[in-house]
Amino acid sequence: MDICPYSACSNLYLRNEIAKGVGVVEPRLHTKYGGGITVAEEEVERSRFGLYIASSLVLILLMTLALPMVFSANKETAYSAYVFESAEDENMRLAQLNLMADSLGETGEGYTIANTMSTPMLVNDWQNPHRTLLAIIAPEKPIDETEANKIYEFVTERGGKVIIAADNNNANRVAAKFGVTYFDDPMYDIDHYWNQFDVEGNANPPNAKNVWSLASIEQSLTDPDGDGVGVMSEFGQDRGCEASQLTQHLYTECRMPVMFREPTGLKVEDNCANSEYECDVKVLAQASVSAFIDVAGDGDSGNTLNPAPGDLALVVRIDYPGISAQDYKKDNAGSLSDIDVTGSILFVSDQTAFSNRLWDYDEAEDTGMRNECDVADSACWQGRLTGNTMWDGNEHYFSAVIFSMMEFDNQELSATVKYASENFHIVFDESRHVTGVLSAPFTDAMATIVLLTSDAFLKWLIILNILLLLLVAIMVVPEKPNWRHVFDLTRFRERPDKLDPVSYRQRVREALMAKVRIFYDLTRDEMALKLPGEVQTMIGNPRLVELAYSENRTYSPEELRELLQTIRRWGKEK
Repeated sequence: MDICPYSACSNLYLRNEIAKGVGVVEPRLHTKYGGGITVAEEEVERSRFGLYIASSLVLILLMTLALPMVFSANKETAYSAYVFESAEDENMRLAQLNLMADSLGETGEGYTIANTMSTPMLVNDWQNPHRTLLAIIAPEKPIDETEANKIYEFVTERGGKVIIAADNNNANRVAAKFGVTYFDDPMYDIDHYWNQFDVEGNANPPNAKNVWSLASIEQSLTDPDGDGVGVMSEFGQDRGCEASQLTQHLYTECRMPVMFREPTGLKVEDNCANSEYECDVKVLAQASVSAFIDVAGDGDSGNTLNPAPGDLALVVRIDYPGISAQDYKKDNAGSLSDIDVTGSILFVSDQTAFSNRLWDYDEAEDTGMRNECDVADSACWQGRLTGNTMWDGNEHYFSAVIFSMMEFDNQELSATVKYASENFHIVFDESRHVTGVLSAPFTDAMATIVLLTSDAFLKWLIILNILLLLLVAIMVVPEKPNWRHVFDLTRFRERPDKLDPVSYRQRVREALMAKVRIFYDLTRDEMALKLPGEVQTMIGNPRLVELAYSENRTYSPEELRELLQTIRRWGKEK
């Protein structure tokens, strides 16, 4: 049998609603016999709550590990600088950047090689940004607006160096800030294509998506701004770069063959005139005038849906000179001084140009490519140059461009800095790539942690603290809400926090409205829809109506206590 009739229990509930409004905790019925919750019942409740907490944490942990693995299932990491040549799939091995990283690192040019797994948003926090190059090659995930802004600041304000290589529009947010646009479809160039050969040495059918170009290193092949400054002469466009020129870093007035595999096209707008920063736009490599973008997917140059503007670029370089940076100056090598540096960004219309397949000629030869072409063929690059016309892998061209972008020719920079390649950094952006199934949870976790700090010691300290917090959360069960039970003497001295006197009137008003709502059996939404006139009619008592709706009336504590007694009697009056 119930301990109290419905009306009595309802009145008790109303008293508690009113009491909450003025900060007084009334006795509550917790057991059938009114004696409060027993110790045994509290322990059961605590155990059950602890089980819920532990189960939730375990579920969250499993989801954290499982979801990245699910999303990366059946996907292999491509265009990473850290996938070794022992990759099981030959095509995946050729679609990596480890040969590029090796040739630019300790065994080659001597740059310090690093990577970022989190986001390019942190570029402006790096040390010596003017001596750091960020390589974003094959962005499989779009670069968002925040990252694009940070990259723009990195180049234009900090003097940083960036290479972005893509054959789609994933990099268009950052490219647009520099006046460059990536198409999202492959290019066909029937005048500039290279042949592929089978194992018997026979040429495969022509493929106009395998594009070559004769690229310059520092000078523009066109004149975007019309001032003629920095544009290569016709004599230079006909000369191939000799090995001696590359060794001595003499990069002007010569071009080199560069190979691309299914690139897209770049549209370039010279926005330097409207930019707040001084800059110089250079088209280093371009397609032939017959090239078009295969938007329709039919490979038909006559299709009006396939744009053929005649000025599609393949490699675009934009330099921002005159940026102030802190470094060791030539005449003051013992301390940091302000020097002028140049920010540079290189847009490449194909990530494959940096891959193992095209970076190293030995790899290219094994896959059916040749470093020479038939001069009688109208599509042969060797018929367009004098001097050195051999293609020996893309490594030599892009290594020269990277050297040119760095501050090695800065006359203000201390020789002890610029004559040691290890003082210059190349950072591969691994955050743009799909990671392996097993490594995905670790990579995503590290990406989040790197947002907090780049210090190696602090990274692992954060990881250990996260594990410790999970352990503590599982072991420690939170206490129940601090109710004072009338019949529980062990908690007799526990009191709720005192209320601010300024809120007394509002609490009393809320208690009145709660009692009116409950008395008329209305939900909170139904009560909120009532018009003021209806509510006033429901209340009836003029003093209580004034309490509910008068904004100018002030009450003393004594008046509020009297009104509280009136509110308690109001239900009985009805």
